[in-house]
Amino acid sequence: MKSRPLRNRAGNRPGKPAAKPAGRGAAAVAQSEPDLAAARRLVLELMAIRGGSGGEKQVADRIVKHLRAAGCPDDAIAFDDANSKTPLAGDVGNLIVKFPGSVPGPRRLLMAHMDTVPVCLGSKPVVAGRFVKSADPATGLGADDRSGCAVVLSAALEILRRRLPHPPLTFLFAIQEEVGLYGARYVKASALGRPKLAFNFDGGAVEKVCVGATGGHRLDIRIEGSPSHAGVAPERGVSAVAIASLAIASLVDNGWHGLVEKGGKRGTSNVGVIQGGSATNVVAESAALKAEARGHDPAFRNRIVKAIETAFRDAARRIRSVDGKTGRVTIEGRLDYEAFRLDDDEPCVVAARDALRGLGLNPRLEVSNGGLDANWMAANGIPTVTLGCGQMDIHTTDEKLDLDAFEAACRVALTLALG
Repeated sequence: MKSRPLRNRAGNRPGKPAAKPAGRGAAAVAQSEPDLAAARRLVLELMAIRGGSGGEKQVADRIVKHLRAAGCPDDAIAFDDANSKTPLAGDVGNLIVKFPGSVPGPRRLLMAHMDTVPVCLGSKPVVAGRFVKSADPATGLGADDRSGCAVVLSAALEILRRRLPHPPLTFLFAIQEEVGLYGARYVKASALGRPKLAFNFDGGAVEKVCVGATGGHRLDIRIEGSPSHAGVAPERGVSAVAIASLAIASLVDNGWHGLVEKGGKRGTSNVGVIQGGSATNVVAESAALKAEARGHDPAFRNRIVKAIETAFRDAARRIRSVDGKTGRVTIEGRLDYEAFRLDDDEPCVVAARDALRGLGLNPRLEVSNGGLDANWMAANGIPTVTLGCGQMDIHTTDEKLDLDAFEAACRVALTLALG
């Protein structure tokens, strides 16, 4: 996901406070202006911490250290047991911080995920003008989503240090987003205080208001063939690799692989991983593949899944040895996350748009073709809008963080937290 340098309505990059919008007093503007120098130090610190999926404890410990130093009481800080339920063994659960309200209002949630992808482990963030990049060209930056963590933590720290009045608040630092949205999947609404408005800070441009996302289905495909000597008696074998190749070719030929458009419906599919065989002189006896199907329409996404399953089972029947043997296909599928779409008048959407307009930015509503923690938050009964923090070229060694956008996101987060 890419971002671009921000401009406000006057054509200026929002690195400085926007002009006071109509309807907001000087006191309100000053109240929602965070310490941006402190926020920049915070994001650089967090991006330098290793913490891939399942190894977020160091990140969580650093966040807790900052909270306690700002005066957060221990009984406001908790960890759940989400890591005990995830397929990937994790060293820590979701970090949940709750503040009782000092002013009336519905509880609000601000969240981000702590894990990053393997290419970002070992990041050495350095500032280059108004951007941050990794000084090590072999690693990504890890702004996805340590910049989101810094934005959310900055809001919490500002409230603690300055004793700002606020409605009831929950801050969620989620685990294992990059490997299946598992932190958001297994967090309990009751542990979060059942917030009524929720804001997820993740990738992209700050003026983007993501109100929906696709659903994703994963498939693990196992093909069992029959080995034989590839030079002496290849006809006696059943090649698992040939079965896989035939199935994939069928999907491509019939429009069920890649971008899938049929009958006015749209989705995607991909066979992303294939492993099989042991030697060139042996007919491959087994192969293992991983595939996915995505779509905003659950019924059409299920059609894509069925097409993948059918292609592999048909291919297994078509490849036969000289004595009539065929291969066998086993497919295990699971729904990773269901699609969702928030109404334009959902309170969290309205609040996010108002906060952005208050900075002189022009919010735009978007729907993502990738999964978000917000998918599972919605499924857990907590409508959640997703906002960007200026991350650019994520999951690559070219990743950057736009500091102007990051600072704007810090202002947005504090504005949303204060109600």
